[in-house]
Amino acid sequence: MDLDLSQAVCYHKGQFSPETLDYGQLLPDLLSATEALARYDQMLQGLHNSEIFLAPLRSQEAVVSSRMEGTISTMDEILQLEAEYSDGEDASAEFRWDAIETLLYRRALSAAQHQLDEGWPLSESLTRSIHQQLLSFGRGASKSPGDYKIEQNYVGEYGNRQVSFIPIAPEQLPGGMESLFELIHDPQMTILLRTALAHAEFEALHPFEDGNGRVGRMLITLMLWQGGAISAPHFYISRYFEDHKDEYIRRLRAISANNDWAGWCQFFFQAVAEQAKRNLEVADSIRDFYEHMKIRFADVLGSKYSVAALDYLFTSPVFSNSRFTREAGIAPATAGRFTRLLLNAGLLETVREPAGRRSAVYRFEPLMERVRV
Repeated sequence: MDLDLSQAVCYHKGQFSPETLDYGQLLPDLLSATEALARYDQMLQGLHNSEIFLAPLRSQEAVVSSRMEGTISTMDEILQLEAEYSDGEDASAEFRWDAIETLLYRRALSAAQHQLDEGWPLSESLTRSIHQQLLSFGRGASKSPGDYKIEQNYVGEYGNRQVSFIPIAPEQLPGGMESLFELIHDPQMTILLRTALAHAEFEALHPFEDGNGRVGRMLITLMLWQGGAISAPHFYISRYFEDHKDEYIRRLRAISANNDWAGWCQFFFQAVAEQAKRNLEVADSIRDFYEHMKIRFADVLGSKYSVAALDYLFTSPVFSNSRFTREAGIAPATAGRFTRLLLNAGLLETVREPAGRRSAVYRFEPLMERVRV
């Protein structure tokens, strides 16, 4: 199918990084974003285990960020898929490709966070590793996982021959990526401004054949964490971008069309401020629910291991019974008894009955009701 390039905007060659920005214009939104992010991070630091409360946010991010690229799945699907793969089952034939690709997003982000925690620098190598994992299986496996593009790519609505943006040419990409990572590691620039400019530039470079949007949104979380804006890698922004997708695309396009870096930065700061407030509300709600469930689990289970069981269900709200008995840090016989008690109390729902060597799969529905997107 021939592409229609008549309305396309071309990459802003020679205009990155912007030589002049009106900091007076940007300052109010930058301060608002900084303050909102600081309040959110203060809450993170007050949690005894942020992973317990914020694991659902990572699943939400995987679903929403993938959905922005036309990959439609649900949290229930990807969590069930992960539960079955964790048991070594080949469940790919039973799940849609969209669910598999969304799970790969979740795993690629977790792996990147682990690598940074081990001291890896935020680099081109790490970015290519993220991309390799993201497209390691399924439909993306034929899209050169981990390798930069070698042919010109285009941006437009899926299934539409109208091209809205023409990214940098492949032969110019090495210099573009070098400039991008120079800015990412520029200590003279505040981390929020660096992140805003870096995200826009990464999307404009569009360095990979596929998966650029998803990798670009992962880099926001990783930059904010490595840059010290957040103390744990749990800030996810895709929900705001999806809710304001038309403006998100328009602001990015205006950079190349009109050199409007300031307009994009204002939009990005507003996105950070609003998403920080929303994430704080969600995390507070999950924390309050956890405290309520702590009492309920103690009543139902009557065991010193009730908190260990609750913690496991918060991080893995869809799980196989065999995985629970293996990973929850509870004796297998006790874990099996816990499952029966929680089912009888209506706290668990059966997703899949046991069959042959396949373990039963359960869902912690009271938590899922609060975090589905």
